[in-house]
Amino acid sequence: MATNSRVVIIGAGIVGTNLADELTERGWTDVTVVDQGPLPLTGGSTSHAPGLVFQTTGSKTMTAFATYTVQKLLGLNDDGAPGEWCFNQVGGLEVATTPERLADLHRKQGWAVSRGVPATVVGPEECARLHPLLDAGRVLGGLHTPTDGLAKATRAVAVLARRARERGAVFRGSTRVTGIARADGRVTGVETGSGETIPADIVVSCAGFWGRELGKLVGMRVPLLPLAHQYARTGQVEALVGRNDERTEASMPILRHQDADLYYREHDDCIGIGSYAHRPMPVSIAELPETGDEVSASAQPSMLPFTESDFALQWEQSRELLPALRSAKVETGFNGVFSFTPDGGPLIGESADVAGFWIAEAVWVTHSSGVARAVAQLLTDGRSELDLHGCDVHRFDEIETTDAYVDETAQQNFVEIYDVLHPLQPKLSPRNVRVSPFHARQRELGAYFLEAHAWERPHWYEANAALVKDLPHDWRPPARDPWSAMFHSPVVAVEAWKTRTAVAMYDMTALKRLEVTGPGACAFLDGLVTGKMDKSVGSVTYTLLLDRTGGIRSDVTVARLGEQRFQVGVNSNLDLDHLRRRLPADGGVRVRDITGGTCCIGVWGPLARDLVQPLSDDDFSHEGLKFFRASAAHIAGIPVTAMRLSYVGELGWEIYTGAEYGQRLWDVLYAAGQPLGVVAAGRAAFNSLRLEKGYRSWGADMTTEHDPYEAGLGFAVRPQTKGDFVGRAAVERLDPEALTRRLTCLTIDDGRSVVLGHEAVLVDGEPAGYVTSAAYGYTLGTPVAYAWLPAGLPVGAGVEIQYFDRRIPASVAAEPLFDPEMSRIRR
Repeated sequence: MATNSRVVIIGAGIVGTNLADELTERGWTDVTVVDQGPLPLTGGSTSHAPGLVFQTTGSKTMTAFATYTVQKLLGLNDDGAPGEWCFNQVGGLEVATTPERLADLHRKQGWAVSRGVPATVVGPEECARLHPLLDAGRVLGGLHTPTDGLAKATRAVAVLARRARERGAVFRGSTRVTGIARADGRVTGVETGSGETIPADIVVSCAGFWGRELGKLVGMRVPLLPLAHQYARTGQVEALVGRNDERTEASMPILRHQDADLYYREHDDCIGIGSYAHRPMPVSIAELPETGDEVSASAQPSMLPFTESDFALQWEQSRELLPALRSAKVETGFNGVFSFTPDGGPLIGESADVAGFWIAEAVWVTHSSGVARAVAQLLTDGRSELDLHGCDVHRFDEIETTDAYVDETAQQNFVEIYDVLHPLQPKLSPRNVRVSPFHARQRELGAYFLEAHAWERPHWYEANAALVKDLPHDWRPPARDPWSAMFHSPVVAVEAWKTRTAVAMYDMTALKRLEVTGPGACAFLDGLVTGKMDKSVGSVTYTLLLDRTGGIRSDVTVARLGEQRFQVGVNSNLDLDHLRRRLPADGGVRVRDITGGTCCIGVWGPLARDLVQPLSDDDFSHEGLKFFRASAAHIAGIPVTAMRLSYVGELGWEIYTGAEYGQRLWDVLYAAGQPLGVVAAGRAAFNSLRLEKGYRSWGADMTTEHDPYEAGLGFAVRPQTKGDFVGRAAVERLDPEALTRRLTCLTIDDGRSVVLGHEAVLVDGEPAGYVTSAAYGYTLGTPVAYAWLPAGLPVGAGVEIQYFDRRIPASVAAEPLFDPEMSRIRR
């Protein structure tokens, strides 16, 4: 579609030129691309990128980005000069030299096939056949992905720029950006070093490792760290002589030796070697050489001198894996500058304070076309077809965007980039950054903490270990395999058992809470969510935030605490960012993050009322505080807000108070609960119990890629009770009876095998979906999993879950598995 929006893209590398191509293809032709370096070789990361494209990662979205990049760059092969290529689909081979790595390759193969990427785990001999330089005796096997390959980023940039120019885009090299012009809170242009202002309605920074500095021009923290990464190139390798020509450059699969943090590719009759095995080398932008008018393949500001001492061990390891290198030498090398972030993901999104200023940073060649398409869709359509919650720059809380936090975590991500990481594996540092008021007591109880968004979150409590011997026989879970046993303890069974049979206390403080106030608060929320907000004071509503196409942006819990005051339990900082962007201009609504100043204890279990009521003169009976109601109260004199909610499927309340009262509240409840057998319980038990009840977790079980009906959340859409809301027209067009896929409950047939999430699910032996969430169901005595699968599968239908190199039989089950009558919650 055509538009009059004027777009300036800062950065003419692989991301910026891809974005110009995507926008002009959609009819947005008033596009100017500027770069401080000369065209087409600008001197950024694109100019020296080795170009290896391995598609499969632990992220479904990142895999989709890479797959689109492969498809698009392959298409550019026919759009360039004869004999030139933008993508050489030689395939990819990742080898294992340890049993742990081989197991991980089986896990990765499951990710790949569940996302439509062909991949096979092969033995040592086949590895050597695919890559004849390999010593088959040094590997245990490998993952072969035939659609992986090599991207020639500089060639792709030239072709993409030409296509965009033909549609009307303008490219300007040697143009340094010195400022972003603004008026009334939005961009109006880009200021250059020559004193010119290029008019713009939208500015997109695709400046790579310079992005942090460009963000400062609008007061935006861009949480990335430039780091140097070693790349060496051998002289002629005898075994490669005559194998390739200058046009093809490579014919063997790109190769990863992740046990040594190394990767390899051919350069005609030479081998290129990339290493992540060295110490992290942060780069100061101020110390980089200026980008001049002369940039060559070997002289660029993003190419720093090669530090040979950091490569010595890696060269020996390379000659062991590839014996043909023993007669070769390293002839050239450089330390290339790339961007790293606190969680390893890219940074996409619009400034929270300056409308029209967007970023697409920390994007590698592997994902470049996919990211550019997503940004183009955000700009032209208002949404991306792919879920971007793991890429949105606003996914981070404030502490996670500080320079100190970013610098430390980005360097750790560099170190761990090829490590076999468990899905629950926490950061080693920084820790104890954000703690609840109960933290001291939790440590006394032997809490085992995991970390999320810098919050310390108890996973279980060793103080409960003494009760393992008291578990009834039918509550005792089977032994786990080594992988699922990591970051797990048998104590979790005790905490689940006590929640179902007595009472338990859960620290819910880390879950983000927003306060929405003002005369327009009710109407504001009502226009955003699927449920009715104009209810009586004290009402609590589980509801959904949708995008305009009906995709689930988030699920939230809204409590009306006053005529003009609401407390909204949300999933992440993305929800805070979303609400703030929608605020009316008249100032009649205010949104405030109250998480850090408050705390919350979930008190749940059949004896919850026996614990709480004697401590309060307020009425905690079923009639006094019904399900999905909230009330101000006092517990042992402490002012609290009690909400009759339960994410674990038992009687109880979420009890909120100010942070200053938190430790006292914990002490009072814990002491009073001793005669009742109260325990402190952690997130592991919580996750198990919520899956038994079929309660969803946004970001894992559903995202913007899913609508409420296929996610099993149609009950939260109540258009008949209210006026217009975002996504209403879209959901009214949906037919709940005509679904093609469904979030499906599965139970594991053998009652023992625990899966953890993201595994492929096979129907009739073919990949048909993937697991979203999973846990052992202690109440049920069997593992439980949820998975996206074809909608037509009946209850009892058999499927298989691919767990590493095993296929685990499972069956479709009716949900919820526990207490479908909801009698336990409502007593």
